[in-house]
Amino acid sequence: MCDARPLRAKSRRSRDTEGELLKDHSLATLHLSNTVNARIGRIAVLPQRFAAWLSASGLLHDPGKAAHGHQRQIGNTSEPAQVWGERHEVLSLGFLPTVLSALPRAEILWIAAGVVTHHRPITGNGGRRPSLLPLYGRDTAEDFTKKFGPINADAVQDLAVWLHARAIEAGLIPRGPLPALTPEILIRDAHTLFGEVLEQWEWARSPEDEADGLTAVLLQGGVTMADRMASAHTPVHRNHPLTPEYQERLESRLTAKGFQLRPHQTEAATTSGHIFIRAWTGSGKTEAALLWALRNLQEMTDAGQGTPRIFYLLPYLAAINAMVRRLEDDLQAKDQIGVSHSHAASYYLARALEDECATDAEALAAARKSLAQENATRLFRELIRVGTPYQPLRGTLAGPAHSSVLLDTANSLFILDELHAYDPQRLGMILAMMSFWEHIGGRFAIVSATLPDALQEAIRTALAQDVHLIEPPEGTVFPRRHRLSVRRHPLRSDAALTEMTGRLEAGEALLVVANNRPTARALYRQLGSISRRIHGGDTNEAIMLHSRYRRDHRAAIEDRIRDRYKNGHKERKGGILVATQTVEVSLDVDFDSIHTACAPMDALCQRFGRVNRSGSRPPADVIIHAPQYMPRSDEPGLFADGVYPKPPVALAWNILQRHHNEVIDEALITTWLNEIYADTAGSWGKDWRAELELSKERFSEAFLTWTEPFRDRSELKDDFDAMFDGKEAVLEADRDKYARRLATDNGRRPGRLLAEDLLIPIAGKTATTWDDKLKVNVIDTEYDPENGLGKIHQ
Repeated sequence: MCDARPLRAKSRRSRDTEGELLKDHSLATLHLSNTVNARIGRIAVLPQRFAAWLSASGLLHDPGKAAHGHQRQIGNTSEPAQVWGERHEVLSLGFLPTVLSALPRAEILWIAAGVVTHHRPITGNGGRRPSLLPLYGRDTAEDFTKKFGPINADAVQDLAVWLHARAIEAGLIPRGPLPALTPEILIRDAHTLFGEVLEQWEWARSPEDEADGLTAVLLQGGVTMADRMASAHTPVHRNHPLTPEYQERLESRLTAKGFQLRPHQTEAATTSGHIFIRAWTGSGKTEAALLWALRNLQEMTDAGQGTPRIFYLLPYLAAINAMVRRLEDDLQAKDQIGVSHSHAASYYLARALEDECATDAEALAAARKSLAQENATRLFRELIRVGTPYQPLRGTLAGPAHSSVLLDTANSLFILDELHAYDPQRLGMILAMMSFWEHIGGRFAIVSATLPDALQEAIRTALAQDVHLIEPPEGTVFPRRHRLSVRRHPLRSDAALTEMTGRLEAGEALLVVANNRPTARALYRQLGSISRRIHGGDTNEAIMLHSRYRRDHRAAIEDRIRDRYKNGHKERKGGILVATQTVEVSLDVDFDSIHTACAPMDALCQRFGRVNRSGSRPPADVIIHAPQYMPRSDEPGLFADGVYPKPPVALAWNILQRHHNEVIDEALITTWLNEIYADTAGSWGKDWRAELELSKERFSEAFLTWTEPFRDRSELKDDFDAMFDGKEAVLEADRDKYARRLATDNGRRPGRLLAEDLLIPIAGKTATTWDDKLKVNVIDTEYDPENGLGKIHQ
């Protein structure tokens, strides 16, 4: 028996509220589809009518919810709620031929593709829920009638007339006679149109039709984006935080100090298209990149490319939080910079609770607010986002879950800060993605203190448009901040310990960087106690940082490091930080000297950058210790400290020995990098190029092929995640605490966020126990907040 209540799209959120009306949700999704179109702008490689198809899909994505079965499922009938089990988006197709009868059939088919795929893929079976083909692909019209009926005839006609009127108002169709639609025609047309959609997209298209596949996946992304925005009722930012006032404030601040924009900053501010920015640490590369972004943002907006989003991409998670705060300050954009990484909610939570001893109730309230901020970023609220390259890369998984991420990167600006060359596998993935982003309107600024010719060549090869190199004028003298010394004994040797102890006794702020965690822990045990004895026992006089801490402990350690060693501190203090490569691009800190194990030259340059950072003191000592090579169980060859492949480290060590006891700068290091990456017969540089090209090709073939845009790609998720070789686990000793936190707020997401503070990142191959009840990996290991993860108990 059909019910005459007004149709609703959603079930009630609480006992005191009714579910959202279907017409209200449809209209909101139409408006947000228009917002998406305005934001993204014209994508040159897509059909001219793409925006109209997206808006029409947004308006017509949900009218299939008029079915009595759906209304009963959401509790909008007089009968007890009952699971329906059918897909409303398939029934929604039946409205299209009547409401959009003035459009050509080919356009209706595009809109149908956007409508029917906004929740499920059409083909494939790798996901948790079945795709549409096995559900409906072999059904007759009679099967559709049995599955989707009954449907209130008056409701169908009223909804068709209303949709037709809204389509006319939106300029999607011309004025015409009122439509007439019955439940019988609705189901018949849904069956027919679904069959035509299957005919188009069930099988892989030829490579010549791949442009259609890209159009299809981006159309799907637009509909899912608008639908989620409408469902969440989360407003998106419309006014860009990067405005001409930024340049005015920057120039005024410099003038007040007796300075002006540096030549490379002025050049960046007037350059269109892709650029490299190569200049020394502390020369204002970030400001130059923002001035470039301002120029290109205005240019792209004027050209009809919407309101470009700015993705500020950094190599490490640890660097992101500081950059968010810096951009908020520099752009006067409090709460307008998004955090785009897998721990975004944890970042917001830590920030909400900083400097407070929160009660359980306060922590829960902060967790709820933090999740709201994370969800807003996931719903594309902010126009500037800071993250690693790997979050926007996930858009290549496409489908209802990820295609919106892909669309959001169209006509965007990307600032890639310190893109690492020495890992050709990951660099190849990023270059393949850069090529795709350029194809859909993206522009790039690659920022680095050292930018070897090989990396420039690789980027230029990946991109179709020219990349302009911006650097200080010829003849500019780079600050000579460091005096290089090599030691033929390893970092853990007695001779090294004696020398480092002497520096601590002299009152220096000493940075020690090991290539692996066991070495760092061993050095910290020996040198930490010495530093505390010298400096009187203050806990901040000896600190260790690596990647294997609980999230809450890691945040506290970074705060301690900033408090003592922040660049520009008026009162410099001695002490020691023992770290792994996590310190390379993580914190704006300044030390008097560094002792480091030998590593690839790119990584060493980043480590040196933590010493005499502003160049305001005489050249500081940077001491590199001889590499120790050893095998790894899972790969052939030898590795420096079991981490870095031997060839690039050995090349770096040979160069460093030649320049022992010399004062150096980043310009000189660039020439060394060019030597290391040289493309000569039998060289490591040639092998690097071959591996880089192979990685680009593999990633492109696996993730950037659009001949089957509506095939479920869930099986690729594991392949994607495996590329980044990592997972998280909770300590056995924290299992009960994790369970208690998880149960906070009746087990909802805020409780999970509070529990996630107890997680520790570990290597993907580390043996763990899976707790199926808590849905978490458990690890039995030595651990304390100061030293982090220790020996794993077998």
